[in-house]
Amino acid sequence: MTQDAELSKSDFEKLADFRYRLRQFLRFSEELASANGITPQQYLLLLQVRGFPGRDWATVAELAERLQSHHHSVVGLITRSEQQGLVARAPGREDRRCVEVSLLPKGEELVQRMARAHRDELLALRQVGGHLSLDLLAQAQAILQG
Repeated sequence: MTQDAELSKSDFEKLADFRYRLRQFLRFSEELASANGITPQQYLLLLQVRGFPGRDWATVAELAERLQSHHHSVVGLITRSEQQGLVARAPGREDRRCVEVSLLPKGEELVQRMARAHRDELLALRQVGGHLSLDLLAQAQAILQG
């Protein structure tokens, strides 16, 4: 499919259904975060620290990139999470100007519990709708390729 090609009714239905199911999942995530006393952004912070490739910590700059947010916004998010006992900051091991963020036990337990709930919700949505897979990007690519 070229970028200039007209979208068919079926293409619109697939895109609308994909966005609907994605929004269902995001709403679930927002409500779960609230029920656990954190914001959705705090959950994403914990998830990115826990899931950072190859190590158990990430720098503020790396987290800003992973969260697609401004550096100063991530610093505020880290501060709020630190005040709740979820994360800790430390000077960089190689460059002391960098700040490394790692999970504290309370943050580790919370992200484990919430990630399991997210995985289970994805599986439930997949069973109910038959369209939502664990790899949302693969479905988006299939929609775009027609």
